[in-house]
Amino acid sequence: MRVLSVVGGRPNLLQLAPVDRALSASGDVEHVIVHTGRHDAPDVTTAIDELSLSAVRYHLDVGGGSDGVQIGLMLQRIEPALAELQPDVVLAYGDDKAATAAALASATLRLRFGHVEAGLRCGDGAGGETMPRIVSDALGDLLFVPSRDAIAALKAEGVAEERIQFVGSVRIDALCWALAQAPAGDAGSYVVASLHDPAPEIVESLAELGRRCPVLAAPTGYVEQMGLVAGAALVVTDADDLQDETSFLGIPCITLRLNTDHAATCQHGTNRLVAAQPGTLLAAAYRALARRAPARPILERWDGRAAERIARVLCDGADFTAERELPVAAPRGRRAVALPQMA
Repeated sequence: MRVLSVVGGRPNLLQLAPVDRALSASGDVEHVIVHTGRHDAPDVTTAIDELSLSAVRYHLDVGGGSDGVQIGLMLQRIEPALAELQPDVVLAYGDDKAATAAALASATLRLRFGHVEAGLRCGDGAGGETMPRIVSDALGDLLFVPSRDAIAALKAEGVAEERIQFVGSVRIDALCWALAQAPAGDAGSYVVASLHDPAPEIVESLAELGRRCPVLAAPTGYVEQMGLVAGAALVVTDADDLQDETSFLGIPCITLRLNTDHAATCQHGTNRLVAAQPGTLLAAAYRALARRAPARPILERWDGRAAERIARVLCDGADFTAERELPVAAPRGRRAVALPQMA
């Protein structure tokens, strides 16, 4: 069996890594990786080495430009690889342009297409980060979802249940792998900030917070980053990074956004959406630090085995549709509710 994965940015590589390991362990599977961006970019090279990924066979070297230009180049360069290899299934991950291009190319060549992290919606209609997910999910034959809110979103869009496979979050698989290698930190003694584009006033607020509790910037290396996050008293982020991971670990997370496509982390986990304003951020941070650490949530099928389920669906025809129950596992602790929202 031949499986071809199309990936773009570093977040895609993190989602791909557990699937790559699971497919490699499945036996008679050839897993081909196609990278759409610049293969010599430092973050890509570092991530490929750190995550011990299988060799990337195709580097498409799509550079900058508008979304339309980049997707067009990806399509132009992906199609020959698909036509040559004729994979049994094409996989794409998350919400970036690589997923959109892979979905369109697969549909054009009538190849079976699977979308990992399907069904996540942030409530912005068809704009922003949601459009790539909608396109990938509309064209997907196999939609691998991480949570029940994703199932509900797909059904509301008219997706047939037999296309939906409820496998859990591959981000948690990646986290469990990283924690097995990361050195233990001084738990609960610091705040981790992972900000992609912080406004100056947010940086000043974090500096003020640092007078009460050390604030550390998240390192770029994934294993080191997860080790640091696992020992944090609080995580502050402005992207979708770390929302799943902190909820799994039971660590309070403040996400400086008005919406999120990881709704389960707010409904059942430890994530809170907070407006990116200095006073609001500080109030939420002080409140989180003053409380007893929440009990570690138990989110359904977030058990480090999502990639294994994906491999079983692809290789063995296993069925993890929404209503099919998994064997009952031994309890890992009491369930926690999400932190109360501020008035």
